[in-house]
Amino acid sequence: MRSKINYQLETDRILAQLPAERTPTLFLHACCAPCSSYVLEYLSRYFAITLFFYNPNISPEAEYLHRKAELCRLVQELPLGNPVTVVDGDYLPERFYALAQGLEQEPERGARCQKCIGHRLEETFRAAAALEVLPDFVCTTLTISPHKDAVFINTRGTELAEQYGIPWLPTDFKKKGGYQRSIVLSREYDLYRQNFCGCVYSRLEAERREKQEASCED
Repeated sequence: MRSKINYQLETDRILAQLPAERTPTLFLHACCAPCSSYVLEYLSRYFAITLFFYNPNISPEAEYLHRKAELCRLVQELPLGNPVTVVDGDYLPERFYALAQGLEQEPERGARCQKCIGHRLEETFRAAAALEVLPDFVCTTLTISPHKDAVFINTRGTELAEQYGIPWLPTDFKKKGGYQRSIVLSREYDLYRQNFCGCVYSRLEAERREKQEASCED
């Protein structure tokens, strides 16, 4: 039986082996400001970071623009160990709707979610591979969410790393109090903290959940 991987220990091992003579680079996919807060606080001590905002699942466009603006504000206001640059990916929601077709009723962490995350990870690697100088590592902020499958994210990231020839930084940012720290930072910087992942299906699921909770309180 295959033992479960402790991704935080893998992160610690890699960080301990980083070169001391230069600042390594990280191409980091970002889903939103709250999830990025702890990750940037943590990893900017070790890396110069390019923060890639690619999320065609977010709708409507006003929601997408709001989340992007909050991410840019966070980068400006959060004390950072090394430089962080925000790069905006194309906003192409039709890509998300195409891959979600037939999976509209799937719950979060289900097949639709995996397709969406897989697509965003692959686009992140494509963007990183197109740079004049390849980054030392690629990873995503998504593993900080308790609603996301860290095993799937790291497995897919490892596969894409082999395909694109850029190392994947294994993570599970929920560990070591990461998720709780993101909540504290979100409050401290008054970040817009949404109650759904981003897509219309997760928003509908959140609305149904809120109605059920409200009816139980009556």
